[in-house]
Amino acid sequence: MAALAPLPPLPPQFKSIQHHLRTAQEHDKRDPVVAYYCRLYAMQTGMKIDSKTPDCRKFLSKLMDQLEALKKQLGDNEAITQEIVGSAHLENYALKMFLYADNEDRAGRFHKNMIKSFYTASLLIDVITVFGELTDENVKHRKYARWKATYIHNCLKNGETPQAGPVGIEEDNDVEENEDAGATSLPTQPPQPSSSAYDPSSMPSSSFTGIQIPPGAHAPANTPAEVPHSTGVASNAIQPTPQTVPAIDPALFSTVSQGDIRLTPEDFARAQKYCKYAGSALQYEDVSTAVQNLQKALKLLTTGRE
Repeated sequence: MAALAPLPPLPPQFKSIQHHLRTAQEHDKRDPVVAYYCRLYAMQTGMKIDSKTPDCRKFLSKLMDQLEALKKQLGDNEAITQEIVGSAHLENYALKMFLYADNEDRAGRFHKNMIKSFYTASLLIDVITVFGELTDENVKHRKYARWKATYIHNCLKNGETPQAGPVGIEEDNDVEENEDAGATSLPTQPPQPSSSAYDPSSMPSSSFTGIQIPPGAHAPANTPAEVPHSTGVASNAIQPTPQTVPAIDPALFSTVSQGDIRLTPEDFARAQKYCKYAGSALQYEDVSTAVQNLQKALKLLTTGRE
């Protein structure tokens, strides 16, 4: 992807979007779709904050130039041309990043990349709002991820051992303004397969649906198997990850759409979204998620209910 023209210095008024812009830069080569929507979120948020001050107006103008350049480069990408596909792509990416960090946390493996992944996941859930309101599950996961990043960062900074796994969120702990946790740098080179750093393409499949994660104590109770530490022995064979396919409702095989079922435009849009989420899940070879969403779409289309 061609390099983008640099932005002018960030105006102080836009401090709240600095980490979203940094995340965009980190993903320019890693995942340009994620980079595009991070900038779009920053643009929309910046416009609400201040679009009149000369410095802010100049910054937003340059940011708009970057967005237009990115959109031109990604013009044939369905994740850019179709909001439903873009939303599914971004949400799956954010939740897989969250699950990676949650795995490391539950296993008691506390390190900078895990903190960074928690915090970045929370930022990407912010970005999902460009498509509309967040689900209650995403709101909970954003809060939990941001708090976990702050909590673990502060523990390590003070020489303390963090408590692994889900713990109660301290309601009075202001995680929004903590910049140190979010500023933890990722490696400059892409992580190698033996590294514990986050790599979405190598994540084991999980049972989240792409639309909802079964709620636990603020974090999913059904996170995937732990990412194994490197044994130091290279393996040439890539073993497929065993997956548990959810049971299919037998009633769906004999269900025929009834004549008196009247589907609204919202029903059709919802069914389409389930199908898009299923397609996105298959990109990660996540059969469980795909089956669950396809069943939801079929049930909605044949009964008018979810």
